[in-house]
Amino acid sequence: MDQSQDLPSGPIELVPDSALVQEIEQLHRLSVYGRWLVVCLLWLTVGTLSLWNLRSAIQLLLDYFTWAAVRYGIIYNRLPSLGLIFCIAMTVSVLVWQTRNILWGRPRREQKRLEQQVLRIRQQGPSHPLWKFVRGAAPIRN
Repeated sequence: MDQSQDLPSGPIELVPDSALVQEIEQLHRLSVYGRWLVVCLLWLTVGTLSLWNLRSAIQLLLDYFTWAAVRYGIIYNRLPSLGLIFCIAMTVSVLVWQTRNILWGRPRREQKRLEQQVLRIRQQGPSHPLWKFVRGAAPIRN
């Protein structure tokens, strides 16, 4: 009897167990919440302080919107302008990252990183700070 007939001819793909997939999804969800939390904290601290320090330049822009007023506001208020630009850039970067993940899915590199991180969390056990968020999570609803 020829045993080669029993073996698959193509490459063998390992299918991860459903618990691992669920934990990877939960870890990804946590990273999304974490990114948005950082953006919100930036807006509440740096963004608020920057807007407060730019209030005179903003008032000038509301009264007389010219490119000279925009240059004046940026040049003479460099630190608040940089703070506001940083908040806007972080918000846009998280929006682009999340949109890419929604439209085209997560890249393989990121998926592999999440999988390795879940395996490290499993290996470390309950002493890992994310253990109860990843392992003890409720089932994911679609």
